Amino acid sequence: MAGTTSLPVIDVSGLNRGSANAVPQVAAAIRDACMGPGFFYVSEHGVPAAVIEGAAAAAREFFHLPPERKALVKANKLHRGWHAMGGALMEGARHTDRKEFFSIGLELPEDDPSVLAGEALRGPNQWPDFVPALQPAMSAYYDAMMALGGRLMRAVAVSLGLPEDFFVPRYTKPLQRTQAIFYPPQDVGAEEEIFGVAPHTDFGCITLLWQDDNGGLQVRERQSGGWIDAPPLPGTLVVNVGDLLGRWSNDRFASTPHRVVNRSGRERMSIATFHDPDFGALIDPRELGTPEGEARYEPITAGQHILNRFDQAFGYRKALATAAG
Repeated sequence: MAGTTSLPVIDVSGLNRGSANAVPQVAAAIRDACMGPGFFYVSEHGVPAAVIEGAAAAAREFFHLPPERKALVKANKLHRGWHAMGGALMEGARHTDRKEFFSIGLELPEDDPSVLAGEALRGPNQWPDFVPALQPAMSAYYDAMMALGGRLMRAVAVSLGLPEDFFVPRYTKPLQRTQAIFYPPQDVGAEEEIFGVAPHTDFGCITLLWQDDNGGLQVRERQSGGWIDAPPLPGTLVVNVGDLLGRWSNDRFASTPHRVVNRSGRERMSIATFHDPDFGALIDPRELGTPEGEARYEPITAGQHILNRFDQAFGYRKALATAAG
């Protein structure tokens, strides 16, 4: 059900070419989108279709396995692995999300200094040896999104009146997470408040989303408060502002609530990448030029902010805390 949308579509091909004029041009379009709906599409983004299709196919193979097989790589304290249906409850929601997902992060060996220092969420990924295609396919996708996220953050920096390379030293070991997400069909007549993902804002800096052709993503329109569709558009990815960038920019770029309702009658799949800074990156609106008396937020590290949100949203975090206590 690919279609049209009222959300802006931004051609970012100039970022891929390194064009001298591209960054300010894309930055201006991003600024308008982030101060408007908070969501936009990127076209000509430079991620090969084969990389996307490979990740989607391998993830689909994994999701079609029985739960007991998938549970062999169930989510650990690093947030890596399979998150079963019913494990995520968005803030304010009455029901858990109707989704399951497989999550990976930056691949770090056990002897990496960040791992040895006990930095939360750091370490190796969990890969199912019974789906051998998943590791190379998802790793290639992760790397492609890391590169695209870096290009986009250069434009985001300029859009906020910062030097183009402002975010570069804050993304040396990013907390980027990529999640392949599977949604079973929802009954068209199901209770109104049962969602694939309940209304929420994303936790981090920017999100880059690929979605299949079933649709279901909806964005809250700022002025009316109503919901508008963000359907799949061929050759594009959806990008949106998360809470971390909202906090960093003192809400100049505010995150926008969105939700997923899969009423296509078919299974739906998407792959979301949360392109977030280093664990210790200081998130302080004063760094971005906000005067002391106007700052709405106290400084916090990116890692602590994300951990706080994980602890609120995910059941496995509560189970780990209970076991530790």
